[in-house]
Amino acid sequence: MERLRRLKQFVVEVVAELKKSTWPGRREVYGTTVVVIVAVVICAVYLWAVDLLLARGMNQVFRVFGQ
Repeated sequence: MERLRRLKQFVVEVVAELKKSTWPGRREVYGTTVVVIVAVVICAVYLWAVDLLLARGMNQVFRVFGQ
C-alpha cells in the first residue's frame, strides 16, 4: 500500500510540474527544426569533404610507396 501511495504522490507532483512548463508554439518548433536540419546538412557536407580529402591523400601515399 505504501508503494501505491508514493506512486500516486509522484504522479500528482509530475502533473503539477508539467503545468508550470511552457510549451513551444508551432512556429518556434518549425524554426528550431529548420535550424537543426541546416546544421546537420552543413556538418554532413563538411565530414564528406574531409573524408574525400583524406581518402585522396591516402591514395597518393599508397601510390608513392607502391602499395
